[in-house]
Amino acid sequence: MTTLTLVGTRLAEPGREFVYRGEASACEGCPYRDQCLNLTEGHRYRVAEVRENASLLDCGVHDTGVQAVEVEPAPLQANVASASAYAGSKVSLEGPCPHTGCPSHDLCEPAGADFDESYRIAEVVGDPPHDHCMLDRDLTLVEFEAPEE
Repeated sequence: MTTLTLVGTRLAEPGREFVYRGEASACEGCPYRDQCLNLTEGHRYRVAEVRENASLLDCGVHDTGVQAVEVEPAPLQANVASASAYAGSKVSLEGPCPHTGCPSHDLCEPAGADFDESYRIAEVVGDPPHDHCMLDRDLTLVEFEAPEE
């Protein structure tokens, strides 16, 4: 299901994904607050469609303005414990990793996911992009279901 919202013009292209971070201090007093602040904080979204002929609106947060788009909750890829990596199962992330140079780091700490939450696995993708986990974790790359709005 899509939701109509306003996003910065740099994000306003079909397929572009972002994590909604909530209200900024510059949003206070903005006449477009109700149209912008209608997503769930911390959730990942994908731009499904850019509204054609929509006005470009000034914004205190986005220097090039905002425009109307339709967004949908986006699925999220992540590394999880291989022992729990089954389609349909609910899992949590393994925890923080200090090895920021690892090719899997963004999958072990994916933007839009929280270590304290459980996620349902939609699909097992396969091996993670790293050759060896520096924390000796046995991991599998999966795709979580997009959260319900």
